[in-house]
Amino acid sequence: MRHRVSGKQLNRDYDARRRLRMQLLTALVQHERIETTEAKADFIRADLEKLVTIAKKGLAAPDTKGVHARRLAASRLNNNRDLVGKLFNDIAPRYATRAGGYTRIFKLGPRKGDAASMVVLEFVDRQETPADDKKAKSGKKASPKKPETDKSDARKLKGSGNN
Repeated sequence: MRHRVSGKQLNRDYDARRRLRMQLLTALVQHERIETTEAKADFIRADLEKLVTIAKKGLAAPDTKGVHARRLAASRLNNNRDLVGKLFNDIAPRYATRAGGYTRIFKLGPRKGDAASMVVLEFVDRQETPADDKKAKSGKKASPKKPETDKSDARKLKGSGNN
């Protein structure tokens, strides 16, 4: 029986869930917008909200509680100093007057390969860039262009093995 067992399992063991949580949190703090499945977005949303709240409390108390808040945030962000700095210097001051609800989820629809419901998880009051607008309008990620090959080179390569 699953009495009083909370959280999503995501069909992974404990270590894989911990790594996935850390990777998604670091990606979201770094880029401020990620595209993922709905289950994974629900999985990390509460953790991200708590992380921003820890950063806000750390800004309010610059003494030893501020150091403790930075260490807690660092432990949840894979001890990445750049991300901790971004969280405390950019993201937390942005939400100083907001009581909660720092993220939003936009549903994109099913993924083509396995029909998993895809969403965009992002911070509420973030600065949008033109690249984000293009991705949102097209509904998919920009793919790198394949290098063009010359047909004559392909024929030379094909014929060289038969000599």
